Amino acid sequence: MTRRILIITVLSLLIAGSCYYDNAEYLYPELTTGCDTSSVSFSGTIVPMMQNNCWSCHSNSTAASFGNNIRLENFADIKAQSASVLGAIRHDPPLSPMPKGGGKLNDCLIQQFSIWINDGTPQN
Repeated sequence: MTRRILIITVLSLLIAGSCYYDNAEYLYPELTTGCDTSSVSFSGTIVPMMQNNCWSCHSNSTAASFGNNIRLENFADIKAQSASVLGAIRHDPPLSPMPKGGGKLNDCLIQQFSIWINDGTPQN
């Protein structure tokens, strides 16, 4: 009897554990949404990119301790460092690849940052 219960339990777990409902749009949104390069702006594109990928080390409060005193929290600082930031996020030698200890940013973010620079680094 216990062996029968064990078999039923194992089969139930296998069946229940084999259901997988995630879809590609949820798991890989960058593949389905594309890369918006037509409306790149400082406030809508660059600031969120910096917040999510740079400010843990390069905010005004953390730059001295973790970010080699490179501050990337406001427009003037980001604009002044924009060429170096672009090289660092593209992992261009001899610059230190950023984000430090993390993987390379996705191509869309790098392309958007490049477009912002090519547009003259507007404060929009």
